[in-house]
Amino acid sequence: MCGRFTLITPAQVLAEQFELVEIPALSPRYNVAPSQPVAAVRQPPGNKGRELAMLRWGLVPFWAKDPAMGSRMINARSETVAEKPAFRAAFRQRRCLVLADGFYEWQRLERGKQPFYIRLRDKRSFAFAGLWEHWQGADGTVIDSCTVLTTEPNELVRPLHNRMPVILAPEDYGRWLDPGPQKAGMLQPLLRPYPSEDMQAYPVDTWVNNPRNDDLQCIEPLA
Repeated sequence: MCGRFTLITPAQVLAEQFELVEIPALSPRYNVAPSQPVAAVRQPPGNKGRELAMLRWGLVPFWAKDPAMGSRMINARSETVAEKPAFRAAFRQRRCLVLADGFYEWQRLERGKQPFYIRLRDKRSFAFAGLWEHWQGADGTVIDSCTVLTTEPNELVRPLHNRMPVILAPEDYGRWLDPGPQKAGMLQPLLRPYPSEDMQAYPVDTWVNNPRNDDLQCIEPLA
């Protein structure tokens, strides 16, 4: 599962790393939570260049009668995403990169749960494999939303949780973003656990447990 993450990398760096046409206006986020806007990169049809969009975290299927359904759709299992009614249409042709530079998991202990912050060893930003969807209600309300794909954990994450978000390799961004319909067999090989040797994890304070706390204290290592 992926239920909280960070995006504190400067906008200029993100624009260069993800080949954005424009530099986005983003504020540092230390505790991104479900239902909040997240920064996602999409590839519009017609080779117009990649765009950054703010999408609500929690995918609302285009056929949903109630957008509250999105609260249960923050993650999608990569093994079944091509068949699940809520995700299969988006998986075929509405894929995106959800930008992050770290995420949190909680390890169960006898005294409760210990939060851990997980990031790449070089501290660079990266992209979760995401899907996005466009929903419009009968009253004209429009919601663009997204979900983060998950996979089996690598050796680093396994002691903390039985799932981890899919972190795409940079060389796979283009194939994942291709707006044309794609067969599942072409995309499934991309949805693998990220190499554990390229990642690090450390315990942080339970300050992060409250999504209203969104500051540097969330990622500071425990003394």
